[in-house]
Amino acid sequence: MFAETTQTDWNRAAGDMIKRMEQTAAVLGEAFPHWADGQSGAWTTTPDGDWTGGAWPGMLWLAHRMTGEEKFRQLARTWCVRLRPRAKLETAFKGFGFYCGAALGHILAGDETGKTVALEAVESLRDQFDPRLGLIPLGSDAEEHGEIGKAFSSIDSLQAAPLLFWAARRTGDDSYRACAASHTTRVLEIHCRKDGSIIQSSELDSRDGSVVRHFTHKGFSDTSVWGRAQAWGMLYSAMAFARCPAETRWLDQSMAAADWWIANVPGDLVAFWDFNDPAIPDTHRDTAATAIVSAALLKLAELAPTAAQRSRYREAAERTVSALIGGYLTPTSSTDRRTRGMLVGGCFNKRPDSRRHDSALNAELIFGSYFLFESLQVLCGVVDAADI
Repeated sequence: MFAETTQTDWNRAAGDMIKRMEQTAAVLGEAFPHWADGQSGAWTTTPDGDWTGGAWPGMLWLAHRMTGEEKFRQLARTWCVRLRPRAKLETAFKGFGFYCGAALGHILAGDETGKTVALEAVESLRDQFDPRLGLIPLGSDAEEHGEIGKAFSSIDSLQAAPLLFWAARRTGDDSYRACAASHTTRVLEIHCRKDGSIIQSSELDSRDGSVVRHFTHKGFSDTSVWGRAQAWGMLYSAMAFARCPAETRWLDQSMAAADWWIANVPGDLVAFWDFNDPAIPDTHRDTAATAIVSAALLKLAELAPTAAQRSRYREAAERTVSALIGGYLTPTSSTDRRTRGMLVGGCFNKRPDSRRHDSALNAELIFGSYFLFESLQVLCGVVDAADI
């Protein structure tokens, strides 16, 4: 069913994505790319980056690492600095933006601008930690639809952990590590089912942190498995374990989530937007969720305890990336240069109550492109999966 994908194929796909990045940089002005129309390639943008903003400079840091070209470092710095207005916002989701958009510059290139911007955001992120809940709640500025309040959580909020772990290592301040560890443990306890599937959201009792209800902000139903919830849980539990290897329960959860995904994903390896949508197969795919999973599987291919497990996850990752570049990455042979190197097929939010600028189907989602590009860097041998 799947043709063998070679090193040349990985490099070609990464090159196609770099061409798309160059075209994107030329048309953005000062706004951040959020998602692009799958046909025209035209971007819907946000003025401050929203929660997705760090994906764009993250791709630029990776492009600099791959090519050595200074123009990508300069672009990454420019967009990294433009994230600064979000540094003090009360949202758990800024962990993603400032890790990929700022801290990654320091990790990959020793960039002091990236380090400075990341540290500006991480202190307020730590200060959002609620000891009664044992975690960082979503926060009053979180980009979820409707009421989120002080005692709401989600599997997506695990995005906070890598930035906190990075800050602990950079500053020597153990309070960052303690916050990240408690947050990771509690979020996984609340949102992970015994069969390895993952719940997106929860409301907690503000007095003691007990679960009031489980629900979803973005999935088909409160009991369904939204594709990106499964992906986020798999990815960030693996990233947390890589930074705190004594916490083997985090690795166990990441592997359980990965095994559930492998057992339930369609035969072509590209997930539907929600695993329980009754309209399957006549519904939308989500290549962004699938790209996140490819990055997670590559991390597990380095972190899993046995050679057999590492080999299994590596094979699954390679087949998943092959499916994405073979079926959803527009080639450089496209007659319209604006659409070359796009990862199409992303389902941003299919729910009718979504924010207007999140209502995108069969689109290029900037964070989906980031995780596919990151995966290609690992497959090309540019970076080690567990290091980023």
